[in-house]
Amino acid sequence: MGDDKKVDVAAHAAAFLALDDVHEPMHDKNLWAARMKRDAAAREVPEWETLRQLASQIKEHTLTHLYDYLLEFESNAIKRGAKVYWARDAAEHNQHVWNILQEKNISAVIKSKSMLQEECGMTAFLENRGITVTESDLGERIQQLDDQPPSHIVMPAIHKTAEDVAQLFARTIGTDPRNTDPHYLTEAMRDNARRRFLEAGAGMTGANFAIAETGSFVVCTNEGNADIGAAVPPVHIASIGIEKLLPKVKDLGIFIRLLSRSALGTLATQYTSHFSGPRKGGELHIILTDNGRSKRLGMPDFWTSLKCIRCGACMNTCPVYRRSGGLAYGATYSGPIGIILDPTFDESRYSELPYHSSLCGSCTAVCPVKINISDQILQWRKVMAAKKYLPVSRRLAFGAAGKIFEHPQLFRSAETMASGAIRFTPDFLLYNRVLNPWGRHRELPHFAGQTFREWYLQYRAKNNEHGEQRP
Repeated sequence: MGDDKKVDVAAHAAAFLALDDVHEPMHDKNLWAARMKRDAAAREVPEWETLRQLASQIKEHTLTHLYDYLLEFESNAIKRGAKVYWARDAAEHNQHVWNILQEKNISAVIKSKSMLQEECGMTAFLENRGITVTESDLGERIQQLDDQPPSHIVMPAIHKTAEDVAQLFARTIGTDPRNTDPHYLTEAMRDNARRRFLEAGAGMTGANFAIAETGSFVVCTNEGNADIGAAVPPVHIASIGIEKLLPKVKDLGIFIRLLSRSALGTLATQYTSHFSGPRKGGELHIILTDNGRSKRLGMPDFWTSLKCIRCGACMNTCPVYRRSGGLAYGATYSGPIGIILDPTFDESRYSELPYHSSLCGSCTAVCPVKINISDQILQWRKVMAAKKYLPVSRRLAFGAAGKIFEHPQLFRSAETMASGAIRFTPDFLLYNRVLNPWGRHRELPHFAGQTFREWYLQYRAKNNEHGEQRP
């Protein structure tokens, strides 16, 4: 995340919307379908809200005792034969990976989906040093071939159509550009990647959960690709954010029941793989990584964002994310969870993200660990305003609006003037791109002939005339 340039989220969203009349409706439809499946799956579990509450409490307990649980995990992982490393930031994480590969003289790795590795910019770091990195997750591999980051935590290429993938594969692995059959495209990618899997010297995974009690960790996938990376190459490297800890094995059942139901509306992922030490004849290297998490843990308004289990439910339900696409956020994490995570890495660069939200609260309602996402988005807006990250024009507009709303008489006067002015002001001023960017895609609403206050005063006066009691 070394680029200091502010993310222009509106421009990125406009680029996605301008593609054609296919991508945005498809994106919206597919993600809303996932949300509907999530709701159906939740209704089938009578104790769903109890599970959410328990998961939230377990996460909060772990985060407030994180030091002890991290040491417990390290001790038990070492006892099981793993090598454990600590990384304060992305640079240290990447250096640990590079050192392991150099020591073993490894020049090619396969990796399953890991948001932490994306966050650390690990692939680019390794490729710049001559390491061949191949994504084993189909969606991630599609994005890798297209030189794009993932646009969704769970479904990295959800913004692409089958036609997009067919054209991409034709350019990169020589398939038929006219064949958009998903089975054909999947088989073509499998054939292309299988040799890379067999030749890789190391396999890399992330972790969905890590268990302090046993020093083991769990990776959840629907393709089994993490298992290939852990079982075929002799070296397995796991990147684990320090917030992924759970205290005990018995806690895991709660989160497994919540994760896939929240993400895709399915009962569980196809593969829920447990790794407890290296396999026979192999090596297991675990990199416990902070990269800003300790800093976030010390932020009173935002520390509970560390409870996130990366299910993507908040993305699937968000009306803004569904219509703008994940790449609009210009960050590793997109959607509502990205809005509250990304500024903890760089407030200035991601200062526009908190305004990329309708504040409808749907994200909070579906979060399986009960993160108050919409409240934190609003809180981030306050931070951005207080630190003057907003453009001058917006600061002036908000300042003027604040003054008007503070004084009822001033508000009523402005309301009266605006009602009259809007009827006579020419469109080139009303829909000016500079003065009113909101109006580029919408018509301004028509003012009612009578305000609610005017109606109420009239209604009250009429009742008083007839001696009726006011409501």
